[in-house]
Amino acid sequence: MATIKKVKLKSLKTKFGDLTVYTQSMKIKDVLYIYYVAVRGKDEEEGSVQRVLNKQRISAIKKYILEGNIFYSTFILNWTDPKLNPEFLNDEITIPIVPNSAQTIDGQHRLVGLQEAVKEDPTIGEKEILVTLSLNLSTKDAARIFININSEQKPVPKSLIYDLFGEIENDTNHSINRATDIAYELNDNIDSPYYRVIKYPGQTRGVGLVDLSTVVSSLKKHLESDGVFASHKLTNLQNQKVVILNYFTALKFYYDKEDLWTSKSKNPFLTNAGFFGAIEHLIKNLLIKCAEKKSFKVEDFKALLDLPKGDLLQRSDFKNMEGKSQRKVIVDFLQENYLKSLPNQDEYEF
Repeated sequence: MATIKKVKLKSLKTKFGDLTVYTQSMKIKDVLYIYYVAVRGKDEEEGSVQRVLNKQRISAIKKYILEGNIFYSTFILNWTDPKLNPEFLNDEITIPIVPNSAQTIDGQHRLVGLQEAVKEDPTIGEKEILVTLSLNLSTKDAARIFININSEQKPVPKSLIYDLFGEIENDTNHSINRATDIAYELNDNIDSPYYRVIKYPGQTRGVGLVDLSTVVSSLKKHLESDGVFASHKLTNLQNQKVVILNYFTALKFYYDKEDLWTSKSKNPFLTNAGFFGAIEHLIKNLLIKCAEKKSFKVEDFKALLDLPKGDLLQRSDFKNMEGKSQRKVIVDFLQENYLKSLPNQDEYEF
């Protein structure tokens, strides 16, 4: 009769509401041996909550691991073997290492990525990862955990790492990550003029109006360590987000007064050219003025924009023009009204 391998590990027993879970560090090779994925809508067993695997994501994870990285967040598994159960006693857990005994609740892509990486470098299997194990969950309870992880807990913006742990000057992706985080804020913040307006790659036709690539392209060089935001000592994510949100909120104020902001056919700033042109005006003219006043409030941007009632630029004003010409029309419109907001010559003191 074959002997079943068991591992005894230091473990932390915790109760979350009426659910009991056990958290311990396990060798990757043991986790890969016991885990499996039950896909919702495909597998009928209790606890099936996982999504169909994304091959591109797995490939990226595999590459990440082979570059020497590892995961610090926990993997969540649900033990389902009907004949063998882990045993917990005196802060230790004994886990049978049998195949297909632990259903994945969270971490399926990371586990498959690890599995692929181990095929190329078996030594990775000897490393350890954190595993939180529950026993024989119902589908309802598994779904509660899955939803909590994937909806209630919002990921930290990638570029926030630079604010928390110091900027990495030679990371060429920093400004791209930061611009992307700002794009997500514009799209996801219900107080943003661009709430649900940003179009992400792969979205269906008709969803979103301003391309994510446009937002990133228009902002990234200005968010570099020697860019305009840094030159005005606006280096952290929160301040940069507020400046951009306040600016577009002020712009929206003038278009809302004439019920134009929500008109796809009329509002020029709900286009790629409009967004790009607006950012160009912000960078070229308004940032320095607000910095001089030491204030980036919505009211400051309103005063500097000073857009004319009854004569707002509309999409029809650059109909049939190509992108670069459209941007010029938008910048010229904003520039013209900005110059009107400046004092007259006889108001200057010399």
